[in-house]
Order: sequence, then structure tokens, then C-alpha cells
Amino acid sequence: MSEVHVDVEGRTLKLSNLEKVLYPATGTTKGEVLDYYARIAPVLLPHLAGRPVTRIRWPHGVQTMSFFEKNVPPGTPSWVRTAEVPTTGSRGTSRHGDTLVFPIVEDLATLMWMVNLAALELHVHQWTVDASDEPLGADRLVVDLDPGEPAGLHECCQAALLARDVLASRGLDARPVTSGSKGLHLYADLSSYLPSDEVSGVAKEVADELAAEHGALITATMTKARRKGKVFFDWSQNAGSKTTISPYSLRGRDRPTVATPITWAEVEAGAEDELGLDQFSMAEVLARVDEYGDLFAIEPG
Repeated sequence: MSEVHVDVEGRTLKLSNLEKVLYPATGTTKGEVLDYYARIAPVLLPHLAGRPVTRIRWPHGVQTMSFFEKNVPPGTPSWVRTAEVPTTGSRGTSRHGDTLVFPIVEDLATLMWMVNLAALELHVHQWTVDASDEPLGADRLVVDLDPGEPAGLHECCQAALLARDVLASRGLDARPVTSGSKGLHLYADLSSYLPSDEVSGVAKEVADELAAEHGALITATMTKARRKGKVFFDWSQNAGSKTTISPYSLRGRDRPTVATPITWAEVEAGAEDELGLDQFSMAEVLARVDEYGDLFAIEPG
């Protein structure tokens, strides 16, 4: 397998096994994955900044075993910024008890080093750390709209429009992002840092309200048996210990799909037509960014 040494912003990186196929269904190689992340970095990195990154790695491709990784691995370069945070997550600043040492990915060299380890999926918390690596509160609320078969993205779009209105009634303007898997994510910025349990409480209230008013479409129940044919409004990803796939991250599915920021017009099209919206590929996302810029950075409306 091929191996190259490259200079990335003054850092020398060894990129290995570039010809290894990581997505057998499409023949997508590790080199192509690295190329995607290098090209998407200008819009991806701002959304990783200050957020500890949990990785899911597929060293031998998406059709083999993967593993979650929170702590930085042995051999991590000294120039990679890290943050030691309590395992309980978001709110405390105490260094007592167990901690985790996460990478903080704010530059291209760190991103390329991490992806070279076959970290296809990049997951982040809804809280950040400050310049001293002390955890801050949550700065956004997230909703994961997860369809239970035979429901799909079409039903998620319908649920998203309903959720948008309820969130707006609470002063929360939501941005839609395809999950890159089956459903949709909604993000709403907060006006100040808040404890994660407080944000979770708000999200659960919204979930319960929607489930009560639109029970044929939406459920707030985590029990999988009760999700069939409905969209699960997952409010729990606001917990301090939970993470969500970052916008612009690849997914470890059969195809190299991406968690993709979209417009509300696209959500409306998906709600009206079962074929109105689909998950996006690497190439499609790069083309979208060229045409529209970073939709996740644009004020919702």
C-alpha cells in the first residue's frame, strides 16, 4: 500500500495505506477520504473548534468492525491540542475523579492526522471548552429525528417542520442537517451557555409536546418497539455525556454519505415528496459548499 510524507501547515505527516478501500460498495479509498476531509476542512473546522471530538474508526473498512475512541491514542503528536475533561461531561470544572483526554481539532494538520487513523466519523458534544480547557455549558440545543421503519426521511422532514414551529415559539431558531444515515438533525443556538441538563429538559418538553399533538407521526419514547412507523424525537443527545455527528462528517455506512446542512426549502420538498430529499455523498457535499457556502453558518430563516 502507498505511503507519503506531506507538509500540512508546517507539520510533517505520514499518510499511509492510501489505496486501501474503506467503502467497498463504492470502492472509495482512504486517499479519497483524506482528500474529502482536506477539501471540506474550511467549513468543517469552525464547527469542531473548542469541542472535544469522539471518533469512530474503521481501520479495515466499513464492512468490518469499528470502535469508538474518546481518549487520544498512544503516539499522538505533541502538537495536537488536547483537553482533559471530567467523564461526567459538560458542567463541572473539577479535576477530581475520572477524566478523559480528548483531541480538540482546530487545524488541518490535526484533522488529517486523525483521519489517517481511519476516523471516518467525528462526533462532538453540544458544549465546548475554553482556552484553559475548562468545560463550558452547552451553547446549542440539538434534536435527532430518527425514523422507525417503514418511516424514512420523508416522515423526518414532516416532523422537522412541526418541530421548527414549536422551537421557534420558545425563541429557538433551528437549522436542519441531514444525519448522513436515516434521519435529520436540528440545531438551535442558545443565547448563553446553559447546563446540559437544563437544555435536555427543554428538548424533552418539546418532544413531549410534539408527541402529544402529533402522536401518529412523532414519538418521544426511547423503546424501539414503539417507534415503528414513527419518527423518534431524540432529545437525549443534549446530555453532557452524549455526542452527535458533526456537520460535514462522513458516516460509516455502506456509501460515504455525509451529515449535510440543508435549507428549510429542501426540508419542505422532502416533506411533500417521498423522493424530495435524500442523504448526500462526499462529492455532492463538496459541490454544495462551492455553490452555497456553509449553510450551517448562515442564520436560519
